[in-house]
Amino acid sequence: QVQLLESGGGLVQAGDSLRLSCAASGLTFSNYRMAWFRQPPGKERKFVAAIARNGVTIVYEDSVKGRFTISRDNAKNTVYLQMNSLKPEDTAVYRCAARDTPNWSYAARAEGDYDVWGQGTQVIVSS
Repeated sequence: QVQLLESGGGLVQAGDSLRLSCAASGLTFSNYRMAWFRQPPGKERKFVAAIARNGVTIVYEDSVKGRFTISRDNAKNTVYLQMNSLKPEDTAVYRCAARDTPNWSYAARAEGDYDVWGQGTQVIVSS
């Protein structure tokens, strides 16, 4: 059974840091491109960051560039999202997503480019 399990969320103050983890099971992780999306309260889910199978091709949503870092550890079947200088507007449920792909170097932004989703982890940033 393919599963993605996020962890690392919590309640922090503005300016603090958090590291989210997404552990994958039931799949060959190195064959998957990975991404993080987030859904703020009462709003639509939006793209945050994505990483290709090669671990090198990475894309970010503009508002998190320079503050968030996505990475992957294929040996641990895990993708990470390091979030620094958190802002109240970063408050959201963060979900990781995956897609099996032969494309080694493509990091996708669209939800439709992913077909495996985790349940999410809540991040709350107080001002």
